[in-house]
Amino acid sequence: QVQLVESGGGLVQTGDSLRLSCAASGRTFSDYAMAWFRQAPGKEREFLAGISRTGLSTNYADSVKGRFTLFRDNAKNTVYLQMNSLKPEDTAVYYCAANGWTLATTQRAYDYWGQGTQVTVSS
Repeated sequence: QVQLVESGGGLVQTGDSLRLSCAASGRTFSDYAMAWFRQAPGKEREFLAGISRTGLSTNYADSVKGRFTLFRDNAKNTVYLQMNSLKPEDTAVYYCAANGWTLATTQRAYDYWGQGTQVTVSS
């Protein structure tokens, strides 16, 4: 089992930045590809960004490419999502997820999920 705990969400204004963290425990962190998803009210959960086990490969959704950066620190068992130039449409609950195979963009590829952290961007 892998336990994931997100933190760093909050209420910000348009154009602000936030850094989300996801701390993992329970298994060897570097054995897992990691990703962030988000879910806005009334919408499907969507993939935002994923990172390989080593951190050498990343993949971003078009909606966040150029604004969000995903990176990991395997020594700290933590993955980070740096979010810049936030927009009201970024308002959602943000989830991190772990996958014991490879970087993937679909929810079903991920075995472990955190409880989510709320991000609200006011206009």
